[in-house]
Amino acid sequence: MSQYQVAVIVGSLRKDSFNRKLGQAIARMAPEGFSFEEIAIDTLPLYNQDADGNEVEAVKRFRAQIANAKALLFLTPEYNRSIPGVLKNALDQGSRPYGQSVWAGKPGAVLGVSVGATGTALAQQHLRNVLAYLDVPLLGQPEMFIQAKDGLFNDDGTIGKASHDFFQAWLHRYVEWVKRHG
Repeated sequence: MSQYQVAVIVGSLRKDSFNRKLGQAIARMAPEGFSFEEIAIDTLPLYNQDADGNEVEAVKRFRAQIANAKALLFLTPEYNRSIPGVLKNALDQGSRPYGQSVWAGKPGAVLGVSVGATGTALAQQHLRNVLAYLDVPLLGQPEMFIQAKDGLFNDDGTIGKASHDFFQAWLHRYVEWVKRHG
């Protein structure tokens, strides 16, 4: 069993999501002692305060998975210059009922990949604002605003040669961040 279990939250529901592919590629690069597992958010109902204390099984399972993780990795697309609603919903589900957030204190990082030239810069900033309120200590540097281009991923799903060292350096910083704050 890994010493550091990282919950990967992908803010896209699309089957062939660039962000999901990135999360899977990073997981394959994980050093010894680290494991990355995507936590599904597609079955979570819309957050409704009336359900606090009487959550459906999907919410209970999600909250338990986040609670059991040592660290967090968020991968977000950018929808209309912000984060997708499904990602915000997952954040809300994990933060409620008030005073029982499963996010607090877990070291995390934010990445995103998009076809746009600025990657997911605005969505990442919005996500960082929410995560700051939720008391998630975030890796600040290096920021990664990734444009999906040919060669980003190899046919086998790994990071392409031109970007491999860039991602490996980021992963090294993230691992050190988690060890220091986890």
